Amino acid sequence: MSDWLRSLEGTAAGHDAALALALLAAVLHALFGALQKGRHDPWLSRAAIDGSYALTAAPFALFVVPWPEPHMWPIFAGAFAIHAVYKLLQAMTYSRGAFTVVYPVVRGTGPLFTVTFAGFVFGEQFTAGQWAGVALLSGGILGLALWNLVHIRAQRDTMIPALWLAFATGGFVALYTTYDAYGIRATADPFTFLAWFFLFDGVLMPVLTVRRWCRLPRPEITALLQRGVLGAFVAYFSFGSVMMATRLDKVGEAAVLRETSTVFAALIGWLVLGEKVGRVQFALMALIAAGAVIVEVMG
Repeated sequence: MSDWLRSLEGTAAGHDAALALALLAAVLHALFGALQKGRHDPWLSRAAIDGSYALTAAPFALFVVPWPEPHMWPIFAGAFAIHAVYKLLQAMTYSRGAFTVVYPVVRGTGPLFTVTFAGFVFGEQFTAGQWAGVALLSGGILGLALWNLVHIRAQRDTMIPALWLAFATGGFVALYTTYDAYGIRATADPFTFLAWFFLFDGVLMPVLTVRRWCRLPRPEITALLQRGVLGAFVAYFSFGSVMMATRLDKVGEAAVLRETSTVFAALIGWLVLGEKVGRVQFALMALIAAGAVIVEVMG
């Protein structure tokens, strides 16, 4: 499969595959965010997910995929550091703000930064039409956050710091997207990067939350571990899909398309978490989708 994926790089078929992978990542990323935000402590939810995908990735990293080339070890160290800061910021954000408010801010700031970073790192150029699509998508996402901020009453006392944290988290989304795209392109086999990334990335949060786990009753631990296993498989396909998309085609386009996850997150917040979604929110979601379509059509 690795040889087949490499044969698609830079081709029209690779572009189409990257489009499909980025949209799949959008759906799954919204589900992943909801799994972390649900009724459990976001720190413990993230720890359960990370620990599950580290344990599952270990045998693949050690015995299935080719071992990383020597130059990959410093790249993995950088990825670990960037994702560690991102996850700490994300957990603090979700602890303080309603999901349908903070999640759009995180995802709305990400595309603007990512497209800029990809231009510097990979020399990617967006057309004027594509920049208009990015502006429309990000505007719709941030408008969705503003609407929810005005109308949602939950966690009002901590909402302002949550919004600042969400903005910072969005910056790290752009940073890790660009850096990981560099990492997955730096190794011959993309599955080598993914397997070792998940093995390293899953260590931090379980270690940081040991005391929280010790204070939990056993039924709560069981429920969290079940959520962790589900979240691990969602993470594999969500993160793996967008990383493959960045290897096959432009990093900026994949990042923008992934941020349609905000639409799916709003639907999850409405249907699963019981958060209301009205006509204005649906109109803003239509703007987000339209922005993504413009980025793709004008490319």
